[in-house]
This record gives sequence, C-alpha cells and structure tokens, in this order.
Amino acid sequence: MNRVKYQVVNICQDNPIFAGLLDYIRSYATGSIAGARRLVENQADIVINWSGGMHNAKKSEASGFSYVNDVVLAILELLKKFSRVLYIDLDFHHGDGVEEAFYTTSRVLTMSFHKFGDVFPGTGSALDAGFGEGKGYAVNFPLDSGVDDADYLFVFKPVIVAKAVEVFQPEAIVLQCGADSLAGDRIGTFNLSMKGHGECVKFVRSLNKPLLVLGGGGYTIRNVARCWTYETAILLEKEISDELPATDYSDYFTPSSSLFLDVT
Repeated sequence: MNRVKYQVVNICQDNPIFAGLLDYIRSYATGSIAGARRLVENQADIVINWSGGMHNAKKSEASGFSYVNDVVLAILELLKKFSRVLYIDLDFHHGDGVEEAFYTTSRVLTMSFHKFGDVFPGTGSALDAGFGEGKGYAVNFPLDSGVDDADYLFVFKPVIVAKAVEVFQPEAIVLQCGADSLAGDRIGTFNLSMKGHGECVKFVRSLNKPLLVLGGGGYTIRNVARCWTYETAILLEKEISDELPATDYSDYFTPSSSLFLDVT
C-alpha cells in the first residue's frame, strides 16, 4: 500500500525518500513563502533563498529533484498584494511546474531560458505560450548546448526590457538562479561564465522591483557555491575578493582557489 502511494506522487528515482525529507521540504518551501511575505509587507526590497527554486514539482507530483514547488507557493503569496508578477528562470532545465501552475492566468508572466529537446523535462517549446486568459503569458527561449555569455545576454536583456517590463509592467519579480547553466556543470551543457550568469542577476536587480531570488539546479557543487556567493554580493552591491578565503572546506574547491573559473 505504501509503495503505491509513493508511485502516485513520483517518490522514486530522482525524488527518493531519505531521512529528514519532511524537514528539508519545510525548510526550503517555508523560506520562499516567508520571503515573499516580507516583500508583501514591505519589510524588504530583495529577499534571497538559495535553498529554494524547486521549479519542476507539480501540484500532486514530485519531479526533477523537486518535492514541493516553493516557487509557485511564493508567487501565490505575492499575488495577494501584487497584481502582476514576473517569473524569470535561468536554470538549464525548463521550469515546467511553474509554467503549468500559471498557464491560464494573465497575472503571472513566466519566462524560461533553457535547453530544449532531448533533455529533462522535455517541455518548454517556443510554441508553448499559455492558454485562455494566459495566452501570451508563458514565454520560452529554448537554447542550444554551448550557448555562451554573449549570445545568452543578447537574448536576455532586450527581451526582458522590451517584453516583460515595458509591456507587462510587473509589480514584483521572482528570479530563479539555477546554476546548472554554468560551464562545467555535471549535467548542464551551457557555457556561461559566473560573470555572465551574474550579469543577468545584476540586470534584474537594476529594474528596482520587489525581488525574490531563489536557487535551483546545479550539480558541480563547488561552482554552485562560487556562483551564489558572487550573486549574493551583486544583490548586496558589495565587492568581494577573487581569492577564496582559507577555511576547513578549502579542499572542496580545488584545484582552483579563485572565485571565478576560466571558461573554455
């Protein structure tokens, strides 16, 4: 009986059961909800939850390492105050769970820059644009393997300005910063540098909208840590050293002790 229940919600393969699972889900999901609430209550201009960004979970299905879709829960919280919310997804994988949740509404514009084709979750065609009242409010940019900073930003900046901000006029933004779009990721096949990835974050920050920043994918862990450290500094408008400090964890970042990595 228990086995059947597990299969119904897809608790298997990429979403296994492990000790502390419920606490883990509560931690990242409530973090995103609480962050959204702070924006709603004007207690902050920018909120960061790097443990969030689990964009593949569905209403009744765990998927793609995502058990509960904290992104959707956070956006629902934001909609209690803000009439229009813009969702931007930098993850290598399409944020199908978020898109599906808001596919029929004009209050949420979802924008995803991802690898499309023979890769999980197999959704996110440029032709998928919403349905009913939501027609035109799901925007997908399928990208090829090997896309670099120049090509990525060439699409990202004009599209965000021209279509999202000028036309949609969002009152709040949720930015998913999946680090599996970085060069050298164990799963992702894009060729973005940390500076290129960070430039997207810097650009969204410059829009001066209430902003919830979330984590997401990333499978070369030492580079994920580098990326989100750098992007935390960007969001705080702080300069940090390129040299990683000496700590008990320094061996995890070998062979380089630099914050930034070469992209070839």
